[in-house]
Parts: sequence; structure tokens; C-alpha cells
Amino acid sequence: MTRDPHDVGASVTFGLLAAWAVHDAEEVVMVPRWVRTQVPELRKKFPRVPETAWRQLEAVDGREFTTAVAAMAVVLAACAADGQRTGGRSAVYQTALNAFGLHGVVHLAQAAAFRGYTPGSVTTPLVVLPFTLWARGRLRRAGVLRPARPRDVVQGLAFATAAAVGTHAVARRVLRRG
Repeated sequence: MTRDPHDVGASVTFGLLAAWAVHDAEEVVMVPRWVRTQVPELRKKFPRVPETAWRQLEAVDGREFTTAVAAMAVVLAACAADGQRTGGRSAVYQTALNAFGLHGVVHLAQAAAFRGYTPGSVTTPLVVLPFTLWARGRLRRAGVLRPARPRDVVQGLAFATAAAVGTHAVARRVLRRG
């Protein structure tokens, strides 16, 4: 049986969900403790950040964060499924893939600004960026990768931001009901 050269396969589409799961496992384990121990230091290092931002960060407990991660799993699963359904052609899937890679760049920028470990900064160079580059390469070779434009960076960052804000809002609402 000959493989269709335009078929990118589940390793590319559902691989996004798997790579994200590995990355977010690091965050689930590290975020609550890191926030508790590092926010006082961050307040000193970055005095121009409004106090409301620090209070909001401190208010995210382990339950809320884990619930938000579970909600994000639903978002990423839907994007990966759409990617699989379309052979990687889906604009939603490709935007999510770009968002995943760009959010990794944000993690590295955060670690550089902090001058040390931040949650997500270990799996970003080991999983997030390599997977994103590999998957984009596979999409390119299959002839289905949309041409990269500056607006794709904006869309990717907007998608990542909206998904993060939205899933945290869902988490807060779910936990308030419980």
C-alpha cells in the first residue's frame, strides 16, 4: 500500500495534543509552587507591574490552574481533530500549531526576563519548539502549510492569549459552581 504524500498523519495533527500535554504537565506540577515562592521576588524585580496583576496571579490556585489546563485540553483536542480531518489543511489547526510554538517563545522570553526558571521553560526547548518546527516541516513537505505572514504571528499570539484567558474564565466559573 502506497502512502499518500499529502497525508501528514496523526503524528503531526494529534501530535500537537501530545506535545501540549507533555508541556502542560510541567506547568501543572510547577505553577502553583512557583507562583507562591516567586511572586514576592517578582514584585521587587518589576515594580512597575500593577499590584492588581500580582494579586490576580496569586489568586490562581492549583485547582483553578489544573481545571484551566483540562479546558485547554478540550480546545487542543478539537484543533488536532480538525487538523486530522483536513489532512493538516485546517486553518484552525495551523493557527493552533503556530500559537503553540509562539507561546513557547513567550516562555523563553519570560525565563530570560526572570533570569531563571519559569514554568514551561524546560519543555519549551525540548518539546514545544522542536515539535512545532517538525510539524510545520511535515505540513510544508505535504504541500498544505499556509504561507507564513506577519499577521500569522499576531493570530497565533491572539489565539494563545484568548484560549488561556478563556480557559481560566471557564475554570473559575466551574469551581465557583462546585
